[in-house]
Amino acid sequence: MARRSDTLSLAQARRIALAAQGFGMPRPETVTGSHLRRTVARLGLHQIDSVNVLARAHYLPAFSRLGSYDRTLLDRAAWGPKRERRLFEYWAHEASLLPLALHPLLRWRMDEADRGLRGWTRLKEFAQARRAEAEAVLARIRADGPMAASDFEHGKSRSGWWEWGDTKQALEFLFWAGHITTATRRGSFERVYDLTERVIPKPILALPMPGPADAQRALVEIAARAHGVATATDLRDYFRLKPVEAKIAIEALVEAGILLPIQVESWRQPALLHVEARNPRRIAGQALLAPFDPLIWERARTERLFDFHYRIEIYTPQEKRKHGYYVLPFLMDDRLVARVDLKSDRQNGRLLAHKIGYEAEAPPETRERLQVELALMADWLGLAPPPPLA
Repeated sequence: MARRSDTLSLAQARRIALAAQGFGMPRPETVTGSHLRRTVARLGLHQIDSVNVLARAHYLPAFSRLGSYDRTLLDRAAWGPKRERRLFEYWAHEASLLPLALHPLLRWRMDEADRGLRGWTRLKEFAQARRAEAEAVLARIRADGPMAASDFEHGKSRSGWWEWGDTKQALEFLFWAGHITTATRRGSFERVYDLTERVIPKPILALPMPGPADAQRALVEIAARAHGVATATDLRDYFRLKPVEAKIAIEALVEAGILLPIQVESWRQPALLHVEARNPRRIAGQALLAPFDPLIWERARTERLFDFHYRIEIYTPQEKRKHGYYVLPFLMDDRLVARVDLKSDRQNGRLLAHKIGYEAEAPPETRERLQVELALMADWLGLAPPPPLA
């Protein structure tokens, strides 16, 4: 275990970070609900994103760590019958799936949103000047049961597509403030809302709500466990805390001996090591990483750890893209050695690798190991794998 005076090499920091994220362990032959719950608990959350060019983002972190698994395990944990619920949706990093145990730790954020002290300007209006509109939407759900934005009379625009009109904004305020939550998803992944007390199990709702400082300290510790070693900025970003909130929490955790100040080779900012972080001698294995995987979603941290410049180019005009539309970095052992622009061609039943780029230091076996991982992903998605890589 590192002491306060220790300095970590960059290679050690990488291995600590990868071990904290669940890499370097053998994948189970058969993935169970318990494996999935442990993975989500280790990470603290799975980010949700609506892009479905390959597979929806919340499915991919578990695949990267566990290998092929039944996606209905995650569906049931997130949106299944109340007795099977293990996860809930909320704005944590971004829109996220989180273990139910974290619900009390985010109620201070819901409370602040309800009072108009936190959130987007448009949503704050519903906490104050437009409160009656939000209460009317809430009363409708209370009376009629679970509803999506498109179920309301003005739910769709003239084009037929849902837009962020007044009703949608009121729903998002009620969600942000904790009055409603996601009951299920339907169709094109549209959120269906219901009263929180009709979705979240009673034993979870009965848990006491910590004060904001205690909750923020617990969230920072969860982030620190998931990072292994990190800067203060990394820890703050994980659950999108304000700088002063994270600063106070970090200072308390350092004082308690849970976070150890440390230096990492080539890092400009001081680092913090979780006291229980593992420092394995080697990391073995391989994985394709979604753009929203918590290992790489903070792009500056990705560069610090792996010397790997990565940006998602979905919103970049096609002629200006350097690597492709939906590019997944390829992790091999403890380095990011390649990137692949992938697409699920569901109509023709194939996994397409539009473009593959190898890093300069990629070893000779990269192509073969990448081919194996692509075949595993294709099988998981029920698609034919790409042809042998050039």
